[in-house]
Amino acid sequence: MAAVAALLAMDRTTLTAALKPLRRRRLVAIRPDAGDRRRRRLSLTTDGRATLAAAVPVWRRVHAAIEAQLDEDTPDRLRRHLRALG
Repeated sequence: MAAVAALLAMDRTTLTAALKPLRRRRLVAIRPDAGDRRRRRLSLTTDGRATLAAAVPVWRRVHAAIEAQLDEDTPDRLRRHLRALG
């Protein structure tokens, strides 16, 4: 979970809270790590993978619509600024 929290730039408590509704909907499974039971492993369930597969085309359409409304160099400038933050 620590690696996922770092990837998403959030602390583990925030990640845990964000995962609760996904876990309740059985989209995400959280299990102890086989090698170190203090650690937790996250995985998408079958329903989680199906939900993600359905969401990606919607996200792409919305993202393209937003980019289409921006001036020509804004997406590149925004990406540069976001990279600078990371």
